[in-house]
Amino acid sequence: MADLTGRSIIGSQAGGGGEPSIFGINPATGESLQPGYAAVSESELDQAAELAADAFEVFGKSTGAARAAFLREIANNIEAIGDDLAKRAPQETGLPEGRIRMETGRTCGQLRLFASVAEEDSWVDARIDHADPGREPVPKPDVRSMERPLGPVAVFCASNFPLAFSVAGGDTAAALAVGCSVVVKAHHSHPGTAELVGQAVSTAVRDCDLPEGTFSLLYGPGRETGSALVRHPAIKAAGFTGSRAGGQALMKLAAERPEPIPFYAEMSSINPVFILPGALAERSEQLATGLHGSMTLGVGQFCTNPGLTILDGNADIEPFVAKLAELVGGSPGATMLNPGIHSAYGSGADALGRNEAVERVALGQAEDSQCQAGAALFRTSADAFLGDESLASELFGPSTLVLTHDGTDKMLALARSLEGQLTATVHGTEADLEANRELLDVLEGRVGRVVINGFPTGVEVCHAMVHGGPFPATSDGRSTSVGTRAIHRFTRAVCYQGFPDALLPVELQEGNPLGIRRMIDGKST
Repeated sequence: MADLTGRSIIGSQAGGGGEPSIFGINPATGESLQPGYAAVSESELDQAAELAADAFEVFGKSTGAARAAFLREIANNIEAIGDDLAKRAPQETGLPEGRIRMETGRTCGQLRLFASVAEEDSWVDARIDHADPGREPVPKPDVRSMERPLGPVAVFCASNFPLAFSVAGGDTAAALAVGCSVVVKAHHSHPGTAELVGQAVSTAVRDCDLPEGTFSLLYGPGRETGSALVRHPAIKAAGFTGSRAGGQALMKLAAERPEPIPFYAEMSSINPVFILPGALAERSEQLATGLHGSMTLGVGQFCTNPGLTILDGNADIEPFVAKLAELVGGSPGATMLNPGIHSAYGSGADALGRNEAVERVALGQAEDSQCQAGAALFRTSADAFLGDESLASELFGPSTLVLTHDGTDKMLALARSLEGQLTATVHGTEADLEANRELLDVLEGRVGRVVINGFPTGVEVCHAMVHGGPFPATSDGRSTSVGTRAIHRFTRAVCYQGFPDALLPVELQEGNPLGIRRMIDGKST
């Protein structure tokens, strides 16, 4: 395995070697992993942010081809340490080696996807309106506009995706693709994995001859270091994946700065699954099996695990519930990511089970050992759900709450009562779906992605994907953290009026030397 130093990466330099205070913990054994990591000092954080600001002056003006080469070099470097990651990440997260190798592939794939977008360069949305000096009653000036990078971006690593939503994950890839320098805040749950990837990115910065502040990786307590990073005047935007409480606290800081900045947080979602009567009659057992697989995937620690299952009580639902209960009861226990997540799941499941309006239908197997969790199936009524806000809270882990209603009006009331979600799923026959168009319309206003006859886990990394949703699923429901639209979180539109052609950005010059798609006088070409 590559050497781990236990230090932050501040541009091209290692952070100070203070007293280690952050240790990876093997969630399966409780073992403290070496090395320990020293928290970044206030002056080191300031240095990283200022280096990022200096680097942006150069990197923000780099060509799409140069940024694409950089992103591909990062991907190559990560692939080269695949064996090291497959050894270290399971020790820190309890995730199996196969999951880590799969996530490594996804991370490198999305880096290369964003490289292709940077290289193609049409993301700038170039628009040109030519002058018309003879227009009456006033002449029309020459007006041109395009998207430009915002500036240095702070990225917060996620606990549940040590690669794909962490140091070189989607937020970092999107920011780098448009020319934003990046300062990453490592997650305390997988510090060694973070350093391995951080070294891969730092090496790519050097080998691509980019300014040293293009990338930094900082360690420190989440509240203190994260807050200081969001407050720093050099930081112009931030991306976060984590808890609702943590996201909202940082949102508040970002909004209260002397210069407020956009803060993109993915926070909380229960991802409801509506199963309509026709589908239930056709494929009850298949639906139970699919739902069980989706709710327990990754020990229920994906942001898209289905935490709420909604059934029409007028249909024959008992075979479905019995099959799902059988599958849940036979589920083996598994190790959760860290003690904090395990404790929250345990206390949340206990509280749900103690609710007088909730029936605990089935519990999976779980050993009485470090961070072991079992699946759980609960059941309640629509009226109870609508009368108790606590039942709509996210329970992050391998569980679902089955909710029964007495007809379309109550189902629509349930859908309208939901907070913003990342996803909503509807299972139905063609006749079901045709008869429930209103449900689909309601869900479109509540979620970022509507799934028909599938399951929400498994987020395809592609141009069309939307992984976002109205608050509290995300802090800004107009955005996505997966898919190439993510780059627009870190850009702003700039207009150039009356510029000589030679002074325009190359994307807006009359001859279109890059050959990119542009809108000219209202027509795309």
